[in-house]
Amino acid sequence: MARKPLLAGFPGPPLRTTLDNPVRTLFPPLPYPPCVATVDREWAYRLAGELLEESLPRRWAHTQGVAARAQMLSPLAGSSAEVLESAAVLHDIGYAPALVDTGFHPLDAARYLRDAHVLDERVVRLVANHTYALLEAEERRLQEELAAEFPLLDDPLLVDALVYCDMTTTPDGVPTTLQERLDEILGRYGEDSVVGRFIRRATPCIHASVDRVRAAAAEAGVSL
Repeated sequence: MARKPLLAGFPGPPLRTTLDNPVRTLFPPLPYPPCVATVDREWAYRLAGELLEESLPRRWAHTQGVAARAQMLSPLAGSSAEVLESAAVLHDIGYAPALVDTGFHPLDAARYLRDAHVLDERVVRLVANHTYALLEAEERRLQEELAAEFPLLDDPLLVDALVYCDMTTTPDGVPTTLQERLDEILGRYGEDSVVGRFIRRATPCIHASVDRVRAAAAEAGVSL
């Protein structure tokens, strides 16, 4: 099924196009050779802000809170700290009205980042699979597409760290406990909704990820 063009009428050069998915963007081409995959935190913040700040201000507040958590975990991420923070600030851009296609925000975001930008694959795959997205994809019958296009990143620490950042941050960007976050999501969407069913299935996995991050932080002397 062909995907609809993004921002097709916007005056500006396309960053990357395909015959079946002509993607145009609000932003000028990145200042990197097209063969080089990049990680750039400043660019990630600018992109996420342009997509979310005006149209979805609460989502933007959450995004900034998640990114702040990622900064806190930078000692754990080491040389991949910029990858983690970039994924954190981009993880919810799939909610932006201009990017909605399937209605499943991790997949819509990852496809946009892959098709419209030259970006480090680790960032794209983290966004695609953040917070056990594959389980929600199963509820939406999109698991085959997600798994085939964006395999889970083979870096358990980064995967767990992004879960921790997302699931200990409120919709308003304030740090919270995992249980309060789970309760808030179930209360907002309803236990029998697609998101509610996903969260109930994913809860043990989410707890395990958060526990692993806490253990790694304690071992490294990083205060959470």
